[in-house]
Amino acid sequence: MEEEREIEKLEEELKDYKKKIPIITKGWLEWDRDLIFVGRTQRGYEIDYDAKIEWGCIPTESLLLSLAGCVGIDMVSFLTKMRCELTGFRIEIEGERNPTPPQYYKAIKMVLHIKGSGITEKKVQRAISLSQEKYCSVYHSLRKDLKVTIEYRINED
Repeated sequence: MEEEREIEKLEEELKDYKKKIPIITKGWLEWDRDLIFVGRTQRGYEIDYDAKIEWGCIPTESLLLSLAGCVGIDMVSFLTKMRCELTGFRIEIEGERNPTPPQYYKAIKMVLHIKGSGITEKKVQRAISLSQEKYCSVYHSLRKDLKVTIEYRINED
């Protein structure tokens, strides 16, 4: 019963979650040399892209990390609001691509490794559900036929 009240409280707290996210997001991509580009966010963060994978990542790698980052931010935020005391959080992510162009992702699998106290399966499942169904912007920007699975391990190495 107490856990259900915590979930109701979470729903109330999430009313304004991500309210400060700008509606328009800008960035720049500049050719450096060969097939190497430097991407910059509107706030000045940089990421190097390299088709030959010698000097930077390929765009599809950063897409996977963006998805993991979005899910991770949601999960840590939600679990913290559910009074979980996190001591560790890591996501392993793996994508399976179409073998021929366009080589889009057909399936993505994430394994969440969550450490701490007060963490229950019900809380983790609720946090995953909230992220996938409503809050993860990256997830909702992907192809609708993409199969995304999320597994989790609580307090395991």
